[in-house]
Amino acid sequence: MKEWSLNRRAVVKALLLGSAAPWVMNSRAFASSCDDHIVRLAGIYAPDTMNPFATWSSFRPFVYTYDFLVNVDAQRHPDRKGFAKEWFVADDNLTWTFKIWPGMKWSDGQPATARDAAFTYNYLLGSIGKPDELNVGQSSTEGMQDVESVKALDDETLQIVTKVPTRWPIDNYVVMVPEHIWKDISYADARGTFRNDPPLVGTGPMIVAEFQQGQFIRFTPNPNFRKGRPATAGMILYLFNTADPIAQGLKSGSLDYGLSLTAAQWADLSKDSGIVVGQQRIEQRNYLAFNTASGQGTGRTKALQDPAFRDAIGYAIDQKVIIDRAMRGHADPGVGIVMPAAADYYSDLSDIRRHFDLTEAGRRLDAAGYRDTNGDGVREDKQGNSFQLDLITGTASGTLEMPIAAVQLIAGWLGQIGIPVSVTQLDSGALIARTASPAKGGGGWDLLVAGTWLSPMPHDLLGLGSSKQIGSGNTSYWTNDKFDGLLSEADRTVDPNKSKELVDQATRLIYTEAPYIMLCYPFFLEAYRKDCFEGWGTQDAISAWGSFPLDRLRSI
Repeated sequence: MKEWSLNRRAVVKALLLGSAAPWVMNSRAFASSCDDHIVRLAGIYAPDTMNPFATWSSFRPFVYTYDFLVNVDAQRHPDRKGFAKEWFVADDNLTWTFKIWPGMKWSDGQPATARDAAFTYNYLLGSIGKPDELNVGQSSTEGMQDVESVKALDDETLQIVTKVPTRWPIDNYVVMVPEHIWKDISYADARGTFRNDPPLVGTGPMIVAEFQQGQFIRFTPNPNFRKGRPATAGMILYLFNTADPIAQGLKSGSLDYGLSLTAAQWADLSKDSGIVVGQQRIEQRNYLAFNTASGQGTGRTKALQDPAFRDAIGYAIDQKVIIDRAMRGHADPGVGIVMPAAADYYSDLSDIRRHFDLTEAGRRLDAAGYRDTNGDGVREDKQGNSFQLDLITGTASGTLEMPIAAVQLIAGWLGQIGIPVSVTQLDSGALIARTASPAKGGGGWDLLVAGTWLSPMPHDLLGLGSSKQIGSGNTSYWTNDKFDGLLSEADRTVDPNKSKELVDQATRLIYTEAPYIMLCYPFFLEAYRKDCFEGWGTQDAISAWGSFPLDRLRSI
């Protein structure tokens, strides 16, 4: 069956190059053989380095190769633990103890112990306050200002002591790295130039063996994985900037699993008897953001800084139509910054919720001083300038594709209330650059339609409004001292009831101030073929937060 393997690779190569002929893309001829036992996945990703201290763009390959200490999956699913087998916090709510899997090894055969975990955290802690502080990547010093100490009590016991009560020890994104690989890497190199070239050394089920930026990442099974070497022969993750080749690859048989599918593709694939489609609620929020900057990076009108202007615009957005037309029903309606997937913190804000009413939007704009005084159909701001707003949009790496139909609907509604909008669509890199902190060259736009996908933890839920996350989590550049205070308090509690109360207060505050208008919470649309592998999940075929099910897939 060597001919099949070559043909399959040829199809995927053509997909990667964007030059495959339609008859190849739609062919069923190559869908019947699975002899190489390599799982082929695809999604909309743009990883730039395999160094977890230097990037946020490589989350997906990291979770297959490395383990979090705990994080989301381990808290939701008893069978998806990370580096720590179990954990508990003492009565003082400050002292956390983690039991590491006994006898665990790194993929290169070296022992993986609590001492590696302590090294990882202390490596970050030691950089705090230095010119090359490790605060730019997924494994970051963020939240570590509340950490008093991290130490290994023995090979299987890690202790983290915090200065104040906080859930950071179990919620953080830091991936555990081997001390014997990283101990000689300077902070300057870890922050920037060190690429951590393959083969990586991790404790996850799949190890990055090859990385071709913008094309694919090849993984090999970890022979020392704590649950035993995975049954498949490896995995390839193909990297695309649109979902079209993903759907085509599933139909042709050149892909086994695809994520980031559009609603139209999902509907089409659901008709194929050899493909299983699924959807799940996730933590992505699609939103309209206003550039609220008042100095460097400001938009073209001061109206963007006015809560009354932003609130009025909120009445011109019909979330139901966006879901029906742009999302084809595969989303929940946008309300506040907390999405339904974060069930412990979600509220529909029914007592303060806006409703779609273009007449009401116009009335509120009039009342706020934004009128069409010369009768040309275009409103003027308080400086007497006619509105003409620039809206930028795009899909950031690792988020679900932003439907341009949603943007077109928004532009149409704003035009109807006298606010013309011009739209510019950007790729992931350009979008990140434009929405960076104004101090780092970002800004200069007026409106942004984008999405963000972080964890269901209070710190991440509230990050959209954090003044400390301007240009990263906070893309509207909005600042509010009361909001920051609520976020800080939420960061410093382990009491779930108190945490919920604080998140609700912060959610209501930012909703009223309206630096963002939530459009929808999209569903994760995925599909996999049934002919080559079994062991996919039922609720989630592939986890959004970890290596499941790559540790348990089997060839058919």
